[in-house]
Amino acid sequence: MSDAHAPRTKTAINLTDLADQFGSDKGSTKHRYTELYHMLFNPYRRRKINFLEMGLLIGGPEQGIDADRKTTDLPSIRMWLEYFPKARIHGLDVSDFSWFDHDRFTFHRCDMDDRSAIAQAAADMPTLDIVIDDASHASHHQQNAFLEVFPKLASGGLYVIEDLRWQPDTYEVAGITKTAGLLRSYINTRKFQHSDPAVADAFNALIPDISACIVHPVKYQKKRRDQVAVIHKR
Repeated sequence: MSDAHAPRTKTAINLTDLADQFGSDKGSTKHRYTELYHMLFNPYRRRKINFLEMGLLIGGPEQGIDADRKTTDLPSIRMWLEYFPKARIHGLDVSDFSWFDHDRFTFHRCDMDDRSAIAQAAADMPTLDIVIDDASHASHHQQNAFLEVFPKLASGGLYVIEDLRWQPDTYEVAGITKTAGLLRSYINTRKFQHSDPAVADAFNALIPDISACIVHPVKYQKKRRDQVAVIHKR
């Protein structure tokens, strides 16, 4: 049979194309996270997984906008629902997205400045397979979330923290160890080091559950600043 008459195969879905289609900044127009995510997440595509994204739309208190702002879109959630056709998608945000109605989407409203509120939200979730933190990017918010949500991750699960290079002036605590620095301390010494000994102890208590921690620079260019982390659970 000639190549001209060979049966055509369906083009595989590409996450970067979906990000660009739905207007997510995770795609080719800005961060390019989807290049990494497609490699990591493609084996999960057809599985009945539980997926959580924290931070659902650009803007909010981290940019001086009221938490009760009117929200009208969910670009990345719509992308994930398309990419993972069998997944239960959970979304968490300080603003209200309860208007979004989909039989595979569950919304949790939560202020990440309050660790107990994160714990309560996590208690309402099932065991998770993939978590992405794209919320305020404040160091203590990222660290609060990891301490409460990482234990909810299934064995073999992936925990991602985006935008490590930027922290909002509205939330960032003076003198706090940045999340990138905290993760780098573990990569370099196999022990978490933090300006707050209690936070260091809490992170170090999770080490037996961590099989890998990888930090990628901006747009994967070697000499640029740390940008996105992937932590794999044993």
